[in-house]
Amino acid sequence: GRPLESQDREEGWRRTLQAAGAPVPDVERGDWSARSGYQAGLRIAQLPDVTAVFCANDHMALGLLRALHEAGRAVPEEISVVGFDDIPEAAYFIPPLTTVRQDFGELGRRALELLVAELEGGAKPSPTHERIPPELVLRRSVGPAARW
Repeated sequence: GRPLESQDREEGWRRTLQAAGAPVPDVERGDWSARSGYQAGLRIAQLPDVTAVFCANDHMALGLLRALHEAGRAVPEEISVVGFDDIPEAAYFIPPLTTVRQDFGELGRRALELLVAELEGGAKPSPTHERIPPELVLRRSVGPAARW
């Protein structure tokens, strides 16, 4: 199956659309590379009804932005693009990429705290699943939403 991280991001996307009363469109799957984002972008660029795309990571968003540009689709005037991860280069994309930032430092600190607690307690490690809330970083790759 797909990695848990990918499944979690897709599920969050679905819940957000459903909570807003928006239709949930088909998913274009990629391999997390800029190339797969580019290939998906070439297909999406041919669909005039698509007005927004959420990419599971910023690398795919970069490829998607390039494909949309080459196809003549204006971002954000015609189509909004959002990535995930807030890689350092995201602020330098054209246009600068709106993205979801995951605090990997906090994730690492929390994982270490849990590990130390298990080691100091002498207990057998138990499965733990914690979520660190992500943060939306607004830049210029999104525009006013089209109504559905």
